[in-house]
Amino acid sequence: MALLEASGLVKTFRRGSLWGGTGTELKAVDDVSFMLDAGETLAIVGESGSGKSTTARLAMRLLDADAGTIHMLGEDITHLSGAALRQRRRHIQMVFQDPFASLNPRMKIAETVGEGLRVHAPELGRVERRRKVAEILDQCGMGNDVLDRYPHQFSGGQRQRIGIARALVVSPKIIVLDEPVSALDVSVQAQVLNLLNELQQRHGLSYLFISHDLSVVRHVADRVAVMFAGRIVEEGKTAEVFSAPRHPYTKALLDARPISHPSERAARQDIAARDSEGVADSGCAYRLRCPFAEEDCKHFAGALTGEHHRHACLHPVGG
Repeated sequence: MALLEASGLVKTFRRGSLWGGTGTELKAVDDVSFMLDAGETLAIVGESGSGKSTTARLAMRLLDADAGTIHMLGEDITHLSGAALRQRRRHIQMVFQDPFASLNPRMKIAETVGEGLRVHAPELGRVERRRKVAEILDQCGMGNDVLDRYPHQFSGGQRQRIGIARALVVSPKIIVLDEPVSALDVSVQAQVLNLLNELQQRHGLSYLFISHDLSVVRHVADRVAVMFAGRIVEEGKTAEVFSAPRHPYTKALLDARPISHPSERAARQDIAARDSEGVADSGCAYRLRCPFAEEDCKHFAGALTGEHHRHACLHPVGG
């Protein structure tokens, strides 16, 4: 049984409706489905605006889906609210992208990390709560001397460790990581990623890892789902997707790395030119950019095909 299962998620936002106008609708997530198993890391990748962070917030129930269902630990939590939803949130916690903005500057670290315990473990007294916070901070590489300090007294990497401790302190089964290292220096990124790996092994955690950095995803994820224009266009084991991408968009993402030799430049010119184009409003959303687009792509609904390595393309890379 999957720990977290999303089926047919849809989320539409309305924009440009200021001053009483009707505005236009933007479908940020369109029929997205995925499963996350125990002890697994599933990465959702894509460019800015692809819908990956919105998908994470739908899974967390920080946003309500317009359609679709979310099951956690076998229970449908799609329409839960109030105390019932709050109780289930103990099992799924989130680490946010910006460690500067995600911590309350007026709260001491002991209060910030222990806040979840006040909600989910009210039976713990102040001393027990402080002991639990100190234990989790130690696992995250932070000593007891941090308990009575404020967020501004720490570096970005230390703040992110505190954010991880805050998520971990209530003993969740799933942690949603929304670009958890993108705001950090490269050397600090490696330290935080190693910490996340250690914590996953120690606590048997499952990670839903949101990222645009494929080099990070390659090293941390068991499976990867590639999103474009609100839809998953390719999904499979990370090694398979990276070594033999089937969707042209996945290949374009993998090719979008610094050019190490001038001989590579010509091979990428066509992709670069097409990637400057937009998103099609009918048929395959990627067809305006795709070097393999054919007439039938105008009518393709974008359904995923395949079993273990699935893709949504009529003319996949490699035929």
